[in-house]
This record gives sequence, structure tokens and C-alpha cells, in this order.
Amino acid sequence: MNIATKILDLRQNQSSSVETLLAAIEWEKAAQGEEHILARRYAVREAADLVLLNVAVHAADALSEPPVIRRTRPTVLSRRKLRRSNPGELHQRRLFA
Repeated sequence: MNIATKILDLRQNQSSSVETLLAAIEWEKAAQGEEHILARRYAVREAADLVLLNVAVHAADALSEPPVIRRTRPTVLSRRKLRRSNPGELHQRRLFA
């Protein structure tokens, strides 16, 4: 976790910024009168800015972490390859293949 994520964790309001944005949009829809609509539209834009800020911080945090290198599984020898070690069986396989 980098410093930006730690700073976000210190905020007093720990509710989801997306939920806050959705609630603000619904609140704006219920507004009546030009002044209320403008005031609530401002609240929606602030909530959208917060969502974008959170996304940017988490993206920067993810980019700053070293990539995870996954190890490939060792190949498992199949029964067919194990059987070929027996010369008599190998001869039979050629006859019936």
C-alpha cells in the first residue's frame, strides 16, 4: 500500500464514493426549482470528482506494485510416455497403432 492509499484510509467518511454519487444523482432528480437543481448538480459533480480521485489512487497504487510473476506448473509425464520406456510394449504399440 502506498502513501496515497494510506491517506485515503485516514478520511473520516469511509462510505463508498460510488454509492454517494448514485445517491447524489437521485437527490438531484428529486430537486424542484432552478436553485435546488443547480445546488444538487454541484453536489453530483463533487461526488463524481471523489469517485475519479479514488479510482486514480487505486490505479496508481496498482501500477506502483511490482508485477506478480506466476510460476508455470512442471509438466507431468503422461502414462503414454512412461510406457514407452518398456521396449516390448513400444513394439506392440507400433503393431496396433
